[in-house]
Amino acid sequence: MKLVKRPSTPNSPSRSTPKPPPRSTPKPPDSPAASRLGWLDALRGIAALAVAMHHFGLLDKIPHAGWVPQYLDLGFFGVMLFFLVSGYIIPASLERRGDVRAFWTGRLFRIYPAVAVAVAASLLVLPRSGQIVQGFAFDHPALSLAANGLLLQDLLGVPSALGVMWSLTYEMVFYYFVSALFVRGWHRNSAPIAVGFASVALVLGTWLPVGGLSVDPAATRHLVAAGGIVVLMALACIATARPDLTRWGASLLGGLGLVLITLNNRTFGFETMLIFATMFAGTVLYRLEHGRLDRLPALLCCAFVIVTGVTVGYLYNRDTVLWHTWTPSWQAFSYAYLAAWALFAGAMLLRRRRFPRWLSGLGTISFSVYLLHGPLMFLLGWKLQSFPPIVGLEGQAALTLGYLGALVVLAYLSYRLIEIPFQNLGRRAVRAMNRRFPAPAPTPLATAAPGPREPEPTGGA
Repeated sequence: MKLVKRPSTPNSPSRSTPKPPPRSTPKPPDSPAASRLGWLDALRGIAALAVAMHHFGLLDKIPHAGWVPQYLDLGFFGVMLFFLVSGYIIPASLERRGDVRAFWTGRLFRIYPAVAVAVAASLLVLPRSGQIVQGFAFDHPALSLAANGLLLQDLLGVPSALGVMWSLTYEMVFYYFVSALFVRGWHRNSAPIAVGFASVALVLGTWLPVGGLSVDPAATRHLVAAGGIVVLMALACIATARPDLTRWGASLLGGLGLVLITLNNRTFGFETMLIFATMFAGTVLYRLEHGRLDRLPALLCCAFVIVTGVTVGYLYNRDTVLWHTWTPSWQAFSYAYLAAWALFAGAMLLRRRRFPRWLSGLGTISFSVYLLHGPLMFLLGWKLQSFPPIVGLEGQAALTLGYLGALVVLAYLSYRLIEIPFQNLGRRAVRAMNRRFPAPAPTPLATAAPGPREPEPTGGA
């Protein structure tokens, strides 16, 4: 019997049919690819520790270290380090997605649940006499809730519910700017934007108005209402995922942010403009690393921003201005800013090396550390009121270690029980919206190199 070779079909492989490529196996957690962003987590961990220890008054508890805050403000150092990290990864995250709706959904589900739980827990656990929540929130609950709910409170003339939330205002406005630049196709101009913000900080200094729109309670209420309407309209447009409406929404957000930082600063203009110059300079470093910006313009931009940061501290951060920057001297401002840049640059040069796992782990829970270190400190102080004062180096060391241990445990629980579940819920929400209201195919603009994983919000002093 003669055997006849059957022709190959798509379902019957033959010798001429190429074998499918082998499936890539997941890389172990300690592989270089998996740990390529460990340096950013390590920086977040350091920044979170710096802010927590600044508010805890660690340097006051160390013998002969009381002079350090006069020359280096740990809180400002931590804030600027956070802002550099945020500037490095936030625009890359949006460009990698190519989807403004998904970006904003992820941001809202990452930030709001943890903030809401931190504020609610503070109100429930702490007595009114030992409350960390600002008194304004008790006197004007509706206004405070509206402004803090927008996370624009410090630029709307309303005190933050928790003092540390002031930096989230700048984080939120940075998202506004990044979104507006992205939909307009201007996002690759990070270097001139950073130089522009730094130039305004250097030239105008203290000229920009502080609270120029929220001059009285009635004006503040009107500003909060107007800001809320603009933000809700903008997010509604973005939620449609239609390209034309998304451009409207993102442009509205960018315009609102620009008006607020120009006319209604919470502090003097040099600090506000320096913050955004720093964040966009962080983006410049990301573009330099991934070959999307030439070395010379990138280095000139960063050098100009650094020199500007040190100079504006020397020129403007004096006398009554110190009441707004919360730093004890111009040296504390300028040297802390320089130290944040030095640490970020050093970590970036060593980014291919392995960083301590405990430090990267601390960076993973840094947002909860940032939110909860203040309430825990107030709770600890309230509990210790009925005990004799702690004296001696051993007692202060035990108190500090106990505080840090409790803070890490509390932040880890918050991360596992609040942050992760709501992040997962945010991803499900994005998938549900894409099924119900399909968006046009995203256009990733950062495919030349792998983008960073979804970034964590930053913290502040």
